[in-house]
Amino acid sequence: MLNNAVVKAARPRAAAYKLTDAGGLHLYVAPTGLRSWRWRFRIDGREQLLTIGSFPDVSLDQARSRRDGAAAARARGEDPRAVSTVGDIGGPRTFEEEARRWYQHMLPRWTEVHAGDVLASLDRDVFPAIGAMPIGAITPPVVLNAMRSVEQRGRRETARRICQRISAVFRFAIAEGIVDNDPAQHVGRALMPPRPARRQPALLRAAEARELLNAVDQLGGADIIKAASRFLALTAVRLAAVRGACWDEIEDLDGDAPLWRVPAARMKLARAKKDDAANDHLVPLSRQAAQLLRSLRTSSNDSGLIFAGRAGGQMGEAAIGALYARAGFTGRHVPHGWRATFATVLNELQPEARSAIDRALAHAPKDKVEAAYNRAELLERRRDLFQAWADQLDA
Repeated sequence: MLNNAVVKAARPRAAAYKLTDAGGLHLYVAPTGLRSWRWRFRIDGREQLLTIGSFPDVSLDQARSRRDGAAAARARGEDPRAVSTVGDIGGPRTFEEEARRWYQHMLPRWTEVHAGDVLASLDRDVFPAIGAMPIGAITPPVVLNAMRSVEQRGRRETARRICQRISAVFRFAIAEGIVDNDPAQHVGRALMPPRPARRQPALLRAAEARELLNAVDQLGGADIIKAASRFLALTAVRLAAVRGACWDEIEDLDGDAPLWRVPAARMKLARAKKDDAANDHLVPLSRQAAQLLRSLRTSSNDSGLIFAGRAGGQMGEAAIGALYARAGFTGRHVPHGWRATFATVLNELQPEARSAIDRALAHAPKDKVEAAYNRAELLERRRDLFQAWADQLDA
């Protein structure tokens, strides 16, 4: 166990290190000289880390008291990271404590994936640097220094995104009366500019699209992956939608108006919209798409997935892209590229149908007023578009 003399004597080294106490508590010493108390614990079998104060603002005895308070919260079934551990001993609120309050406040508005990304970025790049600092003591240079460490890993866009999240935490703290300014507000101007965005490789002519599909058909390998590739091309949806496609989402497959109703929960939408069936994405199926599904209907699959992988779950995210690489189209086309191919070819064929083409791709109107009031699905017009697109792929 540690004692006060050892803690006071801890000095920064070239690399960060820790001094272990007991019960999962340790003192983290950063190369910058920051010394912070951290507690390791587990949730659902996974190790977690909670920063509970910085030294000398928080003494060894106070750190142990906070550890005990956090452990008691964990024993009650609570997540200690979402529970303030300073109330019993007083002292300023740390950035990490306020950030976790902000996170819990925002959680109902986010999807599970986005929430996980936000928390992971804070745990990885923010809390180790400034998490233990009193939130009111953080200045613009402190934030900039933390973001420069992210930039040095070549993550320019990540640094900007994290800086925006730090700023959001401070705006939340301002509203709560904890601080009166946002030191991250102007830090973005001192960060390196983001690298130019690169477009996803995509074939932009129908003849090239046909060439790719024909080349894939000639390859060996699992027929179900080749079928998924063609269905992805015919429907121009995002790859995740095809990987998760289920038979109970297909309507009127043997009728005159076959339809794929992609649930809003599986669409790229804000969390609040995912729970509303009115935001389901409707994909009219062309004759070719419906025929492809009918040819697969007899295959047994307990999971209900249309394009199941070998183990019965979703096929691998890279499976279709690997087909295109084997077909010789590396750098020329990726699975997501079908959306660009679809839009480019159809806009050239039918420039007057731009609105229907955008709706077919599940793009919301850019005009917010139109997005709020114009709910016309243009379903039959879109059915004609998908049939024209399928005919181009079959020409």
